[in-house]
Amino acid sequence: MEKMFTWDSASRLGNVDIRGQVLEVTEFDYRAVNKVIYQENGVTIRSIPAVHALDGSVSFILEWNDLKFSYSSDTFPNKWWIEHTKDSDIAIHECFITPGDLVEKQKWTPGAALNVGTQVHTSPAQFGKVMSMIKPRLAVGYHFFNDFDTAPNVLAQVRSTYDGPLALATDLMVFNVTKDDVRVRMAATDEDIWPQPAVQEKLPPDASKRVGFSDFIYGGRVNFKEVVDKIYSNVNDKYGTDIPAPQ
Repeated sequence: MEKMFTWDSASRLGNVDIRGQVLEVTEFDYRAVNKVIYQENGVTIRSIPAVHALDGSVSFILEWNDLKFSYSSDTFPNKWWIEHTKDSDIAIHECFITPGDLVEKQKWTPGAALNVGTQVHTSPAQFGKVMSMIKPRLAVGYHFFNDFDTAPNVLAQVRSTYDGPLALATDLMVFNVTKDDVRVRMAATDEDIWPQPAVQEKLPPDASKRVGFSDFIYGGRVNFKEVVDKIYSNVNDKYGTDIPAPQ
């Protein structure tokens, strides 16, 4: 991951505060079963193996304030999930689009739809079977495009194997969980709003670490010095600073 972002990180180095790009990595064995991988401030997170694509996928179980949250990630139904997520307050498990809809809407072959829809992913009926075994306070199905023409088929197949509390996830869905109740609602958001400012004071960049351009690329710049000088002057006047314009 760090190598993949090298170009982007280097472009910011010495120009802006790059703490937001720093990765803190904690490695753990994906084969560990219900092992604690994080424990701090009353929060405990455990991992169990998931079954998806290749070895290495995991599911997470979070415990806090005597509440239990389980998240499958992409996975085929498996024994570790069924054993260790029983009695979750919320259990979020993948619930893929139905094989029939993969054929009808994506024009997959029936063979490919059955393979991907029931062997690579968890079909709605398989999802329902899993939830009927672990009995969460709320089962949440995700990992399909939840729309007016997909949800009915997903819901019908889930209900063929599970009759408990259920939510089919969609963007901006919110879960309010207490020991007395689990409520599902939709967040009200304003898409035309600036991000909130950082809560930490920005650190000044260390210009000595700047990578910069090669002479070839730098030589292609057209500076418009008179325009930039005026911008610097206006900003300095407005904010009482004395930042010199680049020469």
